[in-house]
Amino acid sequence: MHDGDSDWKLSLPCAVILCAILATSQFMLHTRTLIMAHLGKFNRLKVLKSTDFGVYLDAENLGEILLPRKECPRRCNPGDTLTVFIYRDSEDRLIATTTRPLATVGQFACLKVVNVGKVGAFLDWGLPKDLLVPFREQKTAMVAGTSYVVYVYLDQISNRISASSQLSKFLRNDTQRYRFKQEVDLLIAHHSELGYNAIVDSQCWGLIHRSDAFLDLQIGQSRKGYIKKVRADGKLDLYLQQPGGGNRMALADTLLDALRSADGFIAVHDRSPPSVIYDRFKMSKKAFKQAIGSLYKKKLITIADDGIRLK
Repeated sequence: MHDGDSDWKLSLPCAVILCAILATSQFMLHTRTLIMAHLGKFNRLKVLKSTDFGVYLDAENLGEILLPRKECPRRCNPGDTLTVFIYRDSEDRLIATTTRPLATVGQFACLKVVNVGKVGAFLDWGLPKDLLVPFREQKTAMVAGTSYVVYVYLDQISNRISASSQLSKFLRNDTQRYRFKQEVDLLIAHHSELGYNAIVDSQCWGLIHRSDAFLDLQIGQSRKGYIKKVRADGKLDLYLQQPGGGNRMALADTLLDALRSADGFIAVHDRSPPSVIYDRFKMSKKAFKQAIGSLYKKKLITIADDGIRLK
């Protein structure tokens, strides 16, 4: 019995040490996974060594990557950590840069075609090497000098950063989380006979009907929008302004404040062009007419051929 107790006491420290080693190994493995570098994105990497032509960074799974001297901070020493973007240079080598491109992998952006070559179109994305859109990834044939909304992705076969104008395959139809009047981020992608197609929250398609598009929207324009309706086909109908009676009251107050600041008269009326109304009041013509109608019924304003007056 005494010998058994002695064996148990001797084995306890060993078990504790073994558990500590296993826990440390798991932590180190987890840490290395967390700091795995990603091509086409920004990464926090440690400086390994400095040379005359730049510094080499520890990109973990991608190996050592050069940050050219002209891109290095004034004081940059081994052991420092830098935030860099990783891409491939003109010789197809992995390289780091502190320059921020116009889009990174997983993002939508409106980029301009600078050249069309044998393998596809090349876009200016703010880096020395242009971004390729292969012919197979072009929804319509791209033309030099024209800008297109594209999705930036990492090609799993070639392991190169590329772009595509076939946007639908990078979007989902999961729109059930959206609700009427909900505010969303929009990227105007293209226009059609119905209105303007917009990418909503970088997730799904939405449509601004022509009757609701009181502005001359530009392709590639980013702005806020609001959910008008969740459609059965998985797409969304959109407003450019928040709908509802509370919003009309706020717009009416905006008009009153504007009239008071303009000595009681503004040369804008219900027949003014939508662009003039938006430039002056940041509201649609429909909302403007509703607001002045509300003020007129309350006998707060008069409406004349040359504008609106505060009573």
